[in-house]
Amino acid sequence: MNTFSKGIAAFGAAALVMGLAACGSTNSDAGHVYFLNNKPEVVDQWNELADMYTKETGVKVDIQSATSGSYESTLSSELAKNNAPTMFGIGGFDQYAKYKDYLEPLQDSEAYKLLNEQGKQMAHKDGDDVYGLPYAAEWFGIIANKKIINDYAKKDYAVIDSFDDIKDFATLKKVADSIQQHKDDLDLDGAFSTPGLDSSNYYRYASHMTQVPVAYEYIDEGVDFEKELKGTYLDNYKALWDLEMKDNPTENTMLGSVNYEDSTAEFATGRVAFYPNGVWAYSQIKDNDVADDDLAMLPYYMGFPNESEYAANSIYDISWSVNKNASDKDKQATLDFIKWMVSNDDAKKILAKDMGFSVPFTTFEDESFQPDNPLTKSALKLESDGLTPIHGAYIPGQAWADGVANALLEYAQGTGDWNGVKKAYLDDWTSAWDDYESNFGMLPPVHK
Repeated sequence: MNTFSKGIAAFGAAALVMGLAACGSTNSDAGHVYFLNNKPEVVDQWNELADMYTKETGVKVDIQSATSGSYESTLSSELAKNNAPTMFGIGGFDQYAKYKDYLEPLQDSEAYKLLNEQGKQMAHKDGDDVYGLPYAAEWFGIIANKKIINDYAKKDYAVIDSFDDIKDFATLKKVADSIQQHKDDLDLDGAFSTPGLDSSNYYRYASHMTQVPVAYEYIDEGVDFEKELKGTYLDNYKALWDLEMKDNPTENTMLGSVNYEDSTAEFATGRVAFYPNGVWAYSQIKDNDVADDDLAMLPYYMGFPNESEYAANSIYDISWSVNKNASDKDKQATLDFIKWMVSNDDAKKILAKDMGFSVPFTTFEDESFQPDNPLTKSALKLESDGLTPIHGAYIPGQAWADGVANALLEYAQGTGDWNGVKKAYLDDWTSAWDDYESNFGMLPPVHK
């Protein structure tokens, strides 16, 4: 067995990682681009793009990348400077609301017109004004090791004939319970990876998994946002959480000490069959003990109505925004740089192949500009097979997710009950959005 390849990690202690465009002549009359990047795992690729663009056009491009966990504080600090970023990443509605006063409307830009229909749908808007260009579609759900599951299916105690039989929560539960019961015979540590509630890990359960019952409630209501939740499917969330707590390698009382790297290693080294996370986890899974061909993405099955008809949850959580306070010359240089990235074939390959993004622009529809990530391919296949996509729901910021995570930990350790989770999930949802409305004068738009 290979040693787990530690690709999760630390991007340095300094607040910024600086990358400058290549040496050579630059054209100051054509403006300047300064991008503050919120994806520290792709620093080298951004510097390569900057180098290419400067060599081709003479326009100077500076890239700075905030280290992991420091982006918001770095963005606030940099925007306050005279030489502020001309372009920066926005992640989610909460950052859009906080920094909206800095955002240039982009609906008339050539780059916006190149977004595909889903990209335009998921862009941050206020009326007819568009304030961000989504540049990466991502998916999350339950990552599965098909080899483990198909090997299990050959056993006389198996409850399925193959991996393809898992199409709803009832089947998933039977399989997970059976794998957990027979883990010694299967030479496994458990069915699910540990649902760790360490601060590095709980986003999977408090930020992502929580969105799924919200999305199904929105489907019932025919909207894409509500400030007050009914909690229609909170018991479905509980059913999957209880299953994960029961069928994993770790005692419930120890869940708070299991971090992201530990939980990921259980799956990457082939010790468990299921691993809730998103397509971005591929960079930590690859080059270990799970072959690309054995990776698949299942939706978050929780026993919802008609859940076998729906694909994995998609999110468009990162967007390019342009600083409206930049000079007209620098704003135009920045818009030209964005258009070049989604039009130039070499630049497109860096975004799609080297960064691994599924980029929601019409210029990326050819297969040669699709990512090689097998988890992304698996998620996209669910949609191409005719299953209905589900978009991730907005959550009201980090404080709400922290509250849910703390309540889950109390529940797991036996120091609290499910009512604590219910309060954090439902009551605090409404109060958090009230705070947003009070502080920023806005809420996510409601579309039927």
